[in-house]
Amino acid sequence: MQRMTAAEATVASLIAHGLDTVYALPGVHNDPLFDALFQAAETIRTVHTRHEQGAAYMALGAALATGKPQAYAVVPGPGLLNSSAALLMAYAMNAPVLALIGQIPDADIGRGFGHLHEIRDQAGIIGRLVGHCARIRAPEEASALVAQAMRAMRTGRPGPAALECAIDVWGRTGEVKLVPPQPAPEPPLDQDAIADAAKRLGAAKRVLILCGGGAQDSAEEVAEISAMLQAPVLGYRRGRGVLDSRNPLSVTLPLGHELWGEADAVLAVGTRLHNPQTAWGLDDGLTIVRIDADPDEPARFRAPAVALIGSAKSILRRLIDALPAHNHGRRSRKAELQERQARMRRRLEKLGPQIAYLQAIRAELPEDGIFVDEVTQIGFAARLLLPVYQPRTFLSPGYQDNLGWGFATALGAQDARRDVPVVAISGDGGFLYSANELASAMHHRIPLVTIVFNDDAFGNVRRIQAERYGNRLIASDLTNPDFVRYAESFGARAERVRSPEALRGALRRGLAQRDRPSVIEVPVGEMPSPWEFIHMPRVRGQP
Repeated sequence: MQRMTAAEATVASLIAHGLDTVYALPGVHNDPLFDALFQAAETIRTVHTRHEQGAAYMALGAALATGKPQAYAVVPGPGLLNSSAALLMAYAMNAPVLALIGQIPDADIGRGFGHLHEIRDQAGIIGRLVGHCARIRAPEEASALVAQAMRAMRTGRPGPAALECAIDVWGRTGEVKLVPPQPAPEPPLDQDAIADAAKRLGAAKRVLILCGGGAQDSAEEVAEISAMLQAPVLGYRRGRGVLDSRNPLSVTLPLGHELWGEADAVLAVGTRLHNPQTAWGLDDGLTIVRIDADPDEPARFRAPAVALIGSAKSILRRLIDALPAHNHGRRSRKAELQERQARMRRRLEKLGPQIAYLQAIRAELPEDGIFVDEVTQIGFAARLLLPVYQPRTFLSPGYQDNLGWGFATALGAQDARRDVPVVAISGDGGFLYSANELASAMHHRIPLVTIVFNDDAFGNVRRIQAERYGNRLIASDLTNPDFVRYAESFGARAERVRSPEALRGALRRGLAQRDRPSVIEVPVGEMPSPWEFIHMPRVRGQP
């Protein structure tokens, strides 16, 4: 037992759980928490931002890049709401982000007195954004509640958690027993279901594997089972990098769409499988085996033939052990897939401008470098075209697809992974959502390289208005700053280039600059539409 404030107990518990950074924006409701962080500064860093969305997005980026829990702290009311888009994304992307949210005085919560930053039913709002939420009501509770939140973020489907603490409780002192980290429960593996899945996959002639974000820590097992079954592996967005793009069995979305129509069995690993099931179609000729940490997920749209619940890595390892008894006479599909990949590349050549810029980025970004995409024309193309060689090196915003998520999220990824370079892409529209965080990047010397593709518009919105609404353009054209001068005004390195070849040189110079951020502006015109390769028609069953 130690005499500690609730804030000190919280910080000590974060450290005990392996956290070394809190992304934060201070304010009066959390003053004791920041004082506790100051006292523990030799063990845990405080990276402060210029807007609450920056703090939350940075925690998200750090969690996605490392696979480990991360934390951010903001004041209640507007502070919470400013961070809520990132917290929503953490939920959608199964990212272990812990939100530490201040509160008004404990005795006044829910009484509507009009305190500074008071918000009606704050806990109810938070509870709709996270999987686990609690309030620290006394210093004696703080450590246990941190441990419970950290455990919840790793139990079943990973995801965010939140802890509230009132302004007068943070500084309250009590006898505290620090609670050590608690292991997350692992559901027992269903050996009969594993045997059933192995039998079905072994008997299938043309297996397709689909990987989502839940497969990111199972790359070795996915590669092994893909080789055993000679099964192509489709990773789109969150699943990219699970199987090295140089492997002939690694396919992206357009070829995966073709293969879905031909497959007689699908192994879905850590993916909602939403678009293939709803848009590409299902029929009785397709056997689906699903691996998911969430027991509610596999049957959400249609019950699969087999649902395997638990850790993807553990389940795949058991499948690998069980398959040889059922898996016979596989012929290599290497030549077939190489030929089909070449044919698909020829179809994709219509995206030539995007291809050239992505080739320039890939040529300069090391194999273990991290690429952060955005809701922009180059980003849509990157999801189809950019080769990805390792897990957790392609960060994409999942089904929320928040415009403007990329820059601040990439700052968090680069801050947490100082050992590798990070390149973020943005459009001019998305970049200005959090471009003010260049100030944070300079203050904390975060060497992120950001490429801003500038077409002076919300380009996707403008394309839709032009193509579907008779060119009735509204609220899509933009007036921008001089991005080079803007970045330089913060002290960042900046330059403007106008071709893929020039981008390579600018990237090389930016990646060599490891003590401050770099911004590269690339003025572009309208680019070819990628949508025919993303929204593709039904290939199975009846509409």
